Amino acid sequence: MGKILRRAACALVVAARSNKLNPQRKLRLFLDSNVVTGGIVSPWGLDKATLSLCAASVCRLVLAEYVRDEVEDNLLLRASRLPSVDAERLMESYRRLISLTNPELIPYPTKELVNSNRHLIRHESDVPVLLAAMAGKPDWLLTNNTKHFTKEVAQRTSLRIATPADFFRTLAALFR
Repeated sequence: MGKILRRAACALVVAARSNKLNPQRKLRLFLDSNVVTGGIVSPWGLDKATLSLCAASVCRLVLAEYVRDEVEDNLLLRASRLPSVDAERLMESYRRLISLTNPELIPYPTKELVNSNRHLIRHESDVPVLLAAMAGKPDWLLTNNTKHFTKEVAQRTSLRIATPADFFRTLAALFR
């Protein structure tokens, strides 16, 4: 995975230097809560690399209010099990991420919309996430939940759904 990440990072730098990346048109990444939470709590990995792209303003973070609230709940639960110094460090990392990324927020879908679109995805709690992604029209929806966010869901919704690893592989392949 390190080789893929290095190649993708180098490709982004080369593209930026040669003006292949339009600074007015950043890739818009809609991140599922597992990617955001994983990127905050993990010391290293592709979830963290994805957040780093957004924090560095290479990509634009598209964040559903539903996902934001889920991340905050997960982080508060995790923090409650940590010593106070570590808990504060964890929450400060989250606050810093939000400050650096200045995410584009997508509001909660209505209950009526959620109920009428229940057929789009197997897991009921993922319906608001999926509807927010559809409303936000991102370039990519990144999730590690491939059990629920399947290729069939991508086809039904016309969303480009991938894991962070698939996203970085695609970026790296663009510059081979």
